[in-house]
Amino acid sequence: MRRTNVGRTNVRRTTVNRTAETRTAETPATENRTAETRTAETRWPSVLIVPGMRDHVPDHWQTLLAERIPGARTVPPLTRDRLSRAAQVAALDAAVAEPVPSPVVLVAHSAGVMTTVHWAARGNGNRVAGALLAAPPDFETPLPEGYPGPGALRDHGWLPTPRVPLPFPSIVAASTDDPLAGFGRVADLARAWGSRLVDLGPVGHLNPAAGYGAWPRAEEFVRELGRAGSREAGATAPGHAPRHPS
Repeated sequence: MRRTNVGRTNVRRTTVNRTAETRTAETPATENRTAETRTAETRWPSVLIVPGMRDHVPDHWQTLLAERIPGARTVPPLTRDRLSRAAQVAALDAAVAEPVPSPVVLVAHSAGVMTTVHWAARGNGNRVAGALLAAPPDFETPLPEGYPGPGALRDHGWLPTPRVPLPFPSIVAASTDDPLAGFGRVADLARAWGSRLVDLGPVGHLNPAAGYGAWPRAEEFVRELGRAGSREAGATAPGHAPRHPS
């Protein structure tokens, strides 16, 4: 009986020793993976700000966002041909083509959204991880006084508005009282583009004129799109299907 008990004790000790060895062997790899995950979560993607047809506005949320995110760039405002869709798209194309360390997340506002979708409709987007499309205007409906009319927009190449799925994950952030677009019209565009629609509530055109400077949620959306772009890159490997943020 004593021999049997000793034998069982040895088995238990051996099992404990093997378990401890396994834990010791697995712990560094697990810790490394955890550290890599945490690093990925805190690392910003390469952000490219796509403003509308405006001059530099210091207190605009896009300007403030660019100041907060390391390495963020902004498509420079055009000094001529500002109403030209071709010129705006060319400026975006040149900015995206610049070498950066990681896939780009576009952060577009107002007419910058239209520039982005026209640019993507030309077959571009392979270097883009995702796009935040905030307060897109409805160019197909007459805009308030002081803005270009449908004829001028058509003559400069903005109409019709592209209604094809974007080749990268995207979020459309829409206001319920935007003077430049009805919420229902923006929702229709979001569906056509394959974008996730976010209802921001009554925030006007989401600009300083509507009382908005810093917009903290933009950072949340940028991080989400950066993560979605990373998953998308992994999902396009052989044997995987593309995925989009829910």
